[in-house]
Amino acid sequence: MNKRNRIFSLLFIAVLVVTACNLPSGNQGGEAVSLTAAAQTVEALLSATPAVTNTNTPFPIGSATLTSTPLAINTNTPIASATTNCNLAQFVTDVTIPDGTVMTPNQAFTKKWRIKNIGSCVWNGYSMAFDSGDSMSGPASKPIANVNPGQEIDLEVNLTAPAAPGSYKGYWRIVTNGNVLVPVVSGYQGKSFYVDIKVQSPVAASLTPTNTPPALPPAIAQVILSSIAGESGHVRSDGSVLIPPNTGDTDSNVTAEAFVSFNMSAIPAGATIVKVVVDFSSYDVLGNPWSGLGDGCLRSYVQNYGTVDASDFFPGDPTGAITRWCSAGELSSVFEDAGMKSVVQSAVGTSRLQLRLQFRTPTTNGNGVADMIRFGTVKLTVTYQ
Repeated sequence: MNKRNRIFSLLFIAVLVVTACNLPSGNQGGEAVSLTAAAQTVEALLSATPAVTNTNTPFPIGSATLTSTPLAINTNTPIASATTNCNLAQFVTDVTIPDGTVMTPNQAFTKKWRIKNIGSCVWNGYSMAFDSGDSMSGPASKPIANVNPGQEIDLEVNLTAPAAPGSYKGYWRIVTNGNVLVPVVSGYQGKSFYVDIKVQSPVAASLTPTNTPPALPPAIAQVILSSIAGESGHVRSDGSVLIPPNTGDTDSNVTAEAFVSFNMSAIPAGATIVKVVVDFSSYDVLGNPWSGLGDGCLRSYVQNYGTVDASDFFPGDPTGAITRWCSAGELSSVFEDAGMKSVVQSAVGTSRLQLRLQFRTPTTNGNGVADMIRFGTVKLTVTYQ
């Protein structure tokens, strides 16, 4: 029996009791009053008792203890931060051939995109590769110069417009040295960049207005040229050729001249060198080469020697030095050098830049003590556009 039914039963008994107390009295007015009062009491109780929905849930016999369930507390759990992405690029802009550029059939052109390395890894040995669409006689892939995180580079490819009139698109992607595709933020579908042209007959093309945007300044890029161990070494005045690039004299008063070689292929042909930072600070010293060897200053000279051999030794008093260091403190410093910038610029488009390092003659002090500088990896940080 639910709560409402129990209330009705109690009220019904109350009515009977009130009625019984007034029977039989012969005073009909009093009975009417009593019945009226009982009815009002029932009505008042009913109106004061809220309706309870029967959920058909059985209750155990005996007293029930009501327990309140606390509300769940909403705690703000911090969102895990994104991990650094090693390989990630960003499309910056079209440097040449904006979308919809009108071409004549078989017209040759160079498409150039500005791309930024927004990942955490250096692009070393990466390439751009044709992905889909119209290749327009472009190569399957093309190497990319080294690009440090945060740097921009202009990627370009030589293409030829198709012979038939129509609209054409070619999609390109960046591939790591491990053959992994690099995502491209702001690129097509977050993965590629494309060239978009329209081929028209010469007559139709001449009637189509073109809006050519102003040329953008070339992108700034940077590459670190490190001396190649297998192409570097030193030659002594007695004709000995040894691998480490050492310079100075030996304990037998034999003069040594160092030779270092750099691979220039990472710098594109036609690049303009903005600056060169010289870093010859990887070295150790025997004796005191700064005292008694020539005028006490070490100098660098351009000498494209190819492979180091005995004939590369320079016996006279050299001229045309690029850079000089007259103390250990100077040699340990890393600095921008205008002379080296000019030398690197003249070597753009060639495969190698090679240098000779020596003290001016006489390059031995004859004291029977080895006074020598022994170089590790020599670096040139080249910024170009």
